Amino acid sequence: DVYKRQVSTQSTGLKAGKALNEKKIEVRIQFKASPFNLYQDLDPTIRNELVLRVGPEEAIYLKMVTKKPGLTNEYEVSELDLTYKNRFELKNIPDAYERLILDVLRGDHNLFVRNDELLEAWRIFTPLLHAIDKGALDVEKYEFGARSTPKTDELLKKAGFVRHSGYTWKDPSKKQ
Repeated sequence: DVYKRQVSTQSTGLKAGKALNEKKIEVRIQFKASPFNLYQDLDPTIRNELVLRVGPEEAIYLKMVTKKPGLTNEYEVSELDLTYKNRFELKNIPDAYERLILDVLRGDHNLFVRNDELLEAWRIFTPLLHAIDKGALDVEKYEFGARSTPKTDELLKKAGFVRHSGYTWKDPSKKQ
């Protein structure tokens, strides 16, 4: 029962686009606020999140509200961080295209899309693309360098996703 309650109390958002304000690929799972708040003054927009950053700077981190050490009941937002550059002693982590070319040279097809997957993707998306071309489907445009669109933010908000702008992940491999 505890497992079911915890799994049902999370929001997952997926946004994708070109020319956004940041170049990044990540999956962000945001956990809903606990009904049992330990901190009276906790900003309700601060949520625990599991972030899988595919690039740039590959990392997996769990952003969470933690109690500051000591006798006070103060909190801070911190993270358990697995940044690949710090954890693995590699001078250079190859980017996606370098790995792709190496797989081609090795004849390794594991990371490639199979023919049936590709055909199915085209079967699903071709009607959407035709509808866009005919003007039958409303496509929301955004400004170059924008973080998001108002409709996207509203949709994520309806799903329970809360944006907190007071926290920024600090890449530990870069000097602050």
